[in-house]
Amino acid sequence: MKTITPTDAIGWTSTAVLLATIGRQVYSQWKSKATAGVSRWLFVGQISASVGFSFYSLLLHNWVFLFSNVAMIITAIVGESIYISNRKRGV
Repeated sequence: MKTITPTDAIGWTSTAVLLATIGRQVYSQWKSKATAGVSRWLFVGQISASVGFSFYSLLLHNWVFLFSNVAMIITAIVGESIYISNRKRGV
């Protein structure tokens, strides 16, 4: 089993903070059922950037950054789905 280096610990901690922050925002959007103040382009941009960063991370064999960006793709897809659902409801 590989020992986690201080550098990896910083990366994993940063990943946890980022996912908690974005996850909370997506949860708030789902809970409120509102679209006000939420740009559809936020999720489109997030998905695009995270896909690019995922390939970049894979090429560099940077597993922390790869995991972070794949997780961000998932949260962006969930956020976009909630956004679309809320828009259809007219909220």
